[in-house]
Parts: sequence; structure tokens; C-alpha cells
Amino acid sequence: MTGGVKTPGPARWARRAVLGTVLIAVLVVGGTALRVWQDAREDDRARADVIVVLGAAQYNGRPSEIFEARLAHAKDLYERGVADTVVTSGGSRAGDNYTEAEAGAAWLVKQGVPGEATMPVGTGSDTLGTLRAVSARVHERGWRTAVIVSDPWHSLRARTMAIDSGLDAWTSPTHSGPVVQTRETQAKYIFRETAALLYYRLSKMPAEDIGGAGLG
Repeated sequence: MTGGVKTPGPARWARRAVLGTVLIAVLVVGGTALRVWQDAREDDRARADVIVVLGAAQYNGRPSEIFEARLAHAKDLYERGVADTVVTSGGSRAGDNYTEAEAGAAWLVKQGVPGEATMPVGTGSDTLGTLRAVSARVHERGWRTAVIVSDPWHSLRARTMAIDSGLDAWTSPTHSGPVVQTRETQAKYIFRETAALLYYRLSKMPAEDIGGAGLG
């Protein structure tokens, strides 16, 4: 009988490869989820050229609860002098009489924001398309810096897409509204945004339908 170290067989190598792949996947997903959670807690109110409110659902010109929470936060930032212009964004669905951008701008004006301080950009059916349209309009004015307003869990993906679209961007998320009311809701959106961000980083395509609609 000869001594020495046994060389692992093909089956053992295969198991090790599978375990290694699973471990890497867990680390990547876990690390991304941690980043989503960390960015949700950041609130950067540095002076910028524009405040960009990412659109959400609207009903015949009336913003949804999620959208209204974002708009209220943007109004507060405007009143604090973070920027002189609030960009409302988002397109429309089939049969809608208003775009999300129009509904958002109208809500702000009703709440006392001067009409000339709003800039509706009613193009885009997902975060990436919306931010590309916003970036083009912002650059037409010679501007480049933007504070992005959305929900906390959406912040990292929105900022990543805004930067990729040519904006010098940071985030100031709203901490009110249905998305932040319960731990179960928060966990749902952290999971969804982790999946959507990983998909975007791999494909450079939006993934708005992962986990259901609602974050815009």
C-alpha cells in the first residue's frame, strides 16, 4: 500500500466548484443588499443645479401616495435652497391624460412652488429611460449637478443610473410614505432593489418589473 496525499477526484472538484460559486453569489448579493441599505440612510442636501423627483403612479393628475411623498420631500429641499429648479419626471401609460411629470409639477405649484421653478420631463417608462431624458434636458440648460429624490431603497440604483446617464448626482430620499411604513415592506423593497441593481450592473438594462411595480 502506497502512502501520500490523495488527489481529489472529478466529483470532489465539481462539489468544490459549486460551493465556491454559491459562496461568491451569496457574498455578491449580500454585499449589494448592504449597499442598498446603507445608501437608503444617506441624505445629501448639498447645493445642486436641480432637484430631480423620480415619478411614480398618478391617477388622472393626482399623484399616488408614493409619488406625493417624494414631491413633498422635493418641495422641502427647494424651500431650503438646495436648488432653484425642481425637475419632475416620468411618462404616461396608455389611456392616461397626464404624464407623471405633469401631475408632479401641478402638485408642486398647488403647494406654493412657483411654476417657473418646475421643469416637467414627461419621457420615460422606467428609471433608466427617465434619467436619460432628464439628463438631456438638464444639459441643455448648461447644468450638470442633481439631487435625486426617490424612496430610500431606490436611492443606490437611481444614483448609479443618473451617473451613468451623465449627471453628477447624489441622493436625498424621502422617509415618509407607504414604502417605509413597515419592516416587512422595507425588506420587500430592499430585496427587489438588490435584484434590480444586480441585473442592471450585469446587463445595463432596467429591471422595473422585478418584484412588482411601484418604485418607478
